[in-house]
Amino acid sequence: MTRKPTYEELEQKVRDLQKEASKHKKVEGALQKTTKRLGTLIDFVPYPIEVLTVDGRVYYLNHAFTEMFGWTLKEMEGKFIPFIPPELKQETADYFRRLLKEKVLQRHETRRLTKDGRILDVSMRAVCHSESEEEQAKQLVIFRDITQEKRIARINDALLRISMALPAYPDLEDLLDYISSEIKLLLNVDGAIVILLDEEKRELFFLGTAYEDSATQKRAKEIRFPADKGVAGKVIKTGKPVIVPDTSKDPNFYSVVDEQLRYNSRNILDVPLRSSDRIVGVLCAINKKEGVFDNTDVDLLSMIAGTVALSVENARVSNELKKAYKEVTSLNRAKDNVINHLSHELKTPVAILASSLNIMTKRLEALPEETWKPAIERAQRNLDRIKDIEYEVEDIMRDKHHKTYGLLSLILDQCIDELESLIAEQVGEVPIAESIRKRVEEIFGPKEIVQEEIILAEYVKERLDSIKPLFSHRQVEIISNLVPTPPIYMPFDPLQKVIDGLIKNAVENTPDEGKIEITVRKKGNGSELAVHDYGVGIIEEAQRRIFEGFFATQDAIVYSSKRPYDFNAGGKGADLLRMKIFSERYNFKIDMASSRCRFIPKQSDICPGRISVCSFCRNKEDCYHSGETIFSLYFPPVPRRGRSARAEG
Repeated sequence: MTRKPTYEELEQKVRDLQKEASKHKKVEGALQKTTKRLGTLIDFVPYPIEVLTVDGRVYYLNHAFTEMFGWTLKEMEGKFIPFIPPELKQETADYFRRLLKEKVLQRHETRRLTKDGRILDVSMRAVCHSESEEEQAKQLVIFRDITQEKRIARINDALLRISMALPAYPDLEDLLDYISSEIKLLLNVDGAIVILLDEEKRELFFLGTAYEDSATQKRAKEIRFPADKGVAGKVIKTGKPVIVPDTSKDPNFYSVVDEQLRYNSRNILDVPLRSSDRIVGVLCAINKKEGVFDNTDVDLLSMIAGTVALSVENARVSNELKKAYKEVTSLNRAKDNVINHLSHELKTPVAILASSLNIMTKRLEALPEETWKPAIERAQRNLDRIKDIEYEVEDIMRDKHHKTYGLLSLILDQCIDELESLIAEQVGEVPIAESIRKRVEEIFGPKEIVQEEIILAEYVKERLDSIKPLFSHRQVEIISNLVPTPPIYMPFDPLQKVIDGLIKNAVENTPDEGKIEITVRKKGNGSELAVHDYGVGIIEEAQRRIFEGFFATQDAIVYSSKRPYDFNAGGKGADLLRMKIFSERYNFKIDMASSRCRFIPKQSDICPGRISVCSFCRNKEDCYHSGETIFSLYFPPVPRRGRSARAEG
């Protein structure tokens, strides 16, 4: 039989229980304080946090969660949060099954809905924890909004793809179709189009399109509508982006386009395409699949619009350049024809004038020279200028195909008997046919061009000695440094014209008491000729066009009918073009470097032509350091292949 406790024992047990209850009360108070502090700490965390029961019901939500997703703890405690998109429910269930098993899961990217219907890209980390076996486990999930981060990444990727695609799509329409497809994916819309303005017809048309249905895309390319109609017309007029959340309620929406497309546009975003100070079209996104268009979409589409506008402008400029190129090509052919025609038209009258001057000179010899010789010399000098022009043009046009010689030879062959009979009647029997044939041969016949082995230093010295008497009236110092170099291979005639032309050009641009340096030296494995004058130099603008042909480096006002080699005698404008053509024809390189005299920087400024009378230069050295021009010829090494000849007309 069990002994009953005494009163004292019962009293002691009560005291023990009171002590135990007091301890539990203290622990409970401490736990409440800890829970409160923990709640404060969790609320302080800037990232959204949810604490769920094992079956997924809400146990706790912090303020950051409410700010991001919209739901509060008060309204959702003990409930399921309806923020999982339907297509992600299975993925989420699998995620939490893994969490119960593994207890901790690291970064996982997914998507969640907000209370107001927006979809956010989020990353989440989760832990499953319980204090004791008796306590039910809790699931703590931390979210981070990565919507903007992923959006920026998608934008950067899209812009990179678009920029990389620019050279891959030379055709503007193909490029705009590609950009439209990128916009369609980037903004997650049903359609994207590039609307361009036809300024002449004041119409809008679709050049770049991207729709879900290819038939709609094809129909869009056939549509045109007035530039003052629709949302696009409003954007063209105001130059500002427009968001239309509901087309059925917008007075600017032009339903005719939808009717022609057989399409239903529910919402629209239009941004202008700006090119310099004008609007050339509109970039349009149609029917956003998730959510509504916002300012972020406006900024993105406006960013892409800059690239589209640049592409449209480039295409316009390219088309203009193509038109200009065709026109220039046509004009160039016409110019060649004119130059060629004039060159051949000059041959006969120049030859007749030369013969006439010779006849006149012979008949005037009986008279005192002072009465006729100055006029004859003046006529001869100007006739020589015309002949020089004709020779230069002939060299420039040499590769062109002409039939003058063949035609005249044929006529001569067919008419020789009649010509001889006619001449016999007038002046008696003379062997005139051969003389006529020889004259035709000289004027119109083909010239045989023979490649020769030439020692450049020796040939330059020979040409310098030959032409020095031609400028003996000038006080110009010629300093030559002619070093033997490997032989070059080309015809003598064009080389003579180039060397004589460079020296003549240097003399005519150097004032009296000035100097010219002529150098031949070895350069690499080839040979170089440099003609360096310390003259007036050439202005920068003229330097860029110096080899174009028929281009003067000085104003016409400073030119006069002077003798060759006179200072500022003035060229005919074709000699340097002829040299350039020779360089391409005979495989050598011609270069020019020049600096204009600092005392006469403008093209219209005039040098007095003699250093000692110049009010700017104090002495020769001062002049030498004020302006200069260097023409250089480089002849690359060419193995000798033997002499070859070709006929040129």
